[in-house]
Amino acid sequence: MKATPIDRQIVDEKIQASGLSSIGRSSIREIRTLINEIEQASGKKFIRMEMGIPGLPAAQIGIDAEKKALDQGCASFYPSIEGIPELKVEISRLIKLFIDLDVNPRGCIPCTGSTSGSFISWLVVGRMNPEKDTVLFLDPGFPVHKQQLNGLGIKHSSLDVYNYRGEALRAKLEEILREGNISAILYSNPNNPTWICFTDTELQIIGELATKYDVVVMEDLAYFTMDFRKDYSVPGTPPFQPSVGKYTDNYILLISSSKAFSYAGQRIGMVAISDALFTREIPGLTRFYTQKTFGRAMVYGAAYSVSAGVTHSAQYGLTALLKATNDATYRFIDEVKVYGERARIMKKYFLDNGFHIVYDKDEDQPIADGFYFTVAYPGMDGVQLIEELLYYGISAISLANTGSERIEGIRACVSLVSESQLPELEQRLQVFHENHPLQ
Repeated sequence: MKATPIDRQIVDEKIQASGLSSIGRSSIREIRTLINEIEQASGKKFIRMEMGIPGLPAAQIGIDAEKKALDQGCASFYPSIEGIPELKVEISRLIKLFIDLDVNPRGCIPCTGSTSGSFISWLVVGRMNPEKDTVLFLDPGFPVHKQQLNGLGIKHSSLDVYNYRGEALRAKLEEILREGNISAILYSNPNNPTWICFTDTELQIIGELATKYDVVVMEDLAYFTMDFRKDYSVPGTPPFQPSVGKYTDNYILLISSSKAFSYAGQRIGMVAISDALFTREIPGLTRFYTQKTFGRAMVYGAAYSVSAGVTHSAQYGLTALLKATNDATYRFIDEVKVYGERARIMKKYFLDNGFHIVYDKDEDQPIADGFYFTVAYPGMDGVQLIEELLYYGISAISLANTGSERIEGIRACVSLVSESQLPELEQRLQVFHENHPLQ
């Protein structure tokens, strides 16, 4: 065997010192800490693919708007829970111009990151009907969403959609919803961790069944318009970001500013509630809130109890970003397309060295090149592969942590891999392949 890029003794010592029973099944933060310690001890940088965080500078438009708002004194008084009026208007405009959905500004609520948006949504959708006590995840998905429900004591179940793409999704999903215990469905589109994207056929199936069985669909658009196979960059002009909102009124959109606008550090996202759901009266909510109207329970019950309003200056920063985007004076998609190009190169290196893509198609089309991709290596499951790659200075996470049934796979995130590291990635994968010859 060739010598591994990272000294095996150092890796073994740091694994033992970590106290982790299984590296491959550890959380992202635990893996990150371990990698930091190996880097420090070895003096060698890892190809960091474990963290799904943006790798681009924050948009200057937002920073300048925040500075101006702070200079004008916004830090001295509370923001409204509902969000500043101009931000609500721009969120509504964004949804109309890029998704082609009409959502009243009153249903557009800033949150402290879209993860907070999902949390406050659980507090309401999970309590609408005591007979509907379970959330269904269309997986693979973001592990923190399940962690939130575990903390709240709300049940959840999972459907890995790998074998149920296209029309096949209908029968399987209806089989689950027919039981009558599902309050909400959540999925991300594009998907974290696989980068699959639901087609219009699949979104229509989800929407129609959500209406039939009175289920709220929570559509996580953390990677809003980042399916680079189509040009979603021109506001008000087709094609539009696909959405279940075309096929049901029972929807909540969760939109992040972290990836599309590289604004992760300010922890501000958006929740958009359909007009029909926002104004719907649900008597069951009075068990927990003074309001029985869904939207008012979200704002004055859930959002108020969690954050009592989003950081004031961040709201002004996001307002400026959205206004420039809506007015077509700022094209954020042009900046984030670098992720797609990086993924194309990185996937080739993996494929050239014996790996294969796990979640590889959207119905009959190859998946897009984007923020994430999934790979596997013959003869190893994902947990084994994560640990073995440590010796080669490559970090990722196992799909076993994401609700995937494809236990052989791992998720790779491209955002923190710089262009200068790409040749090193190729070389390390070549050594890995030589040391693990395929039969």
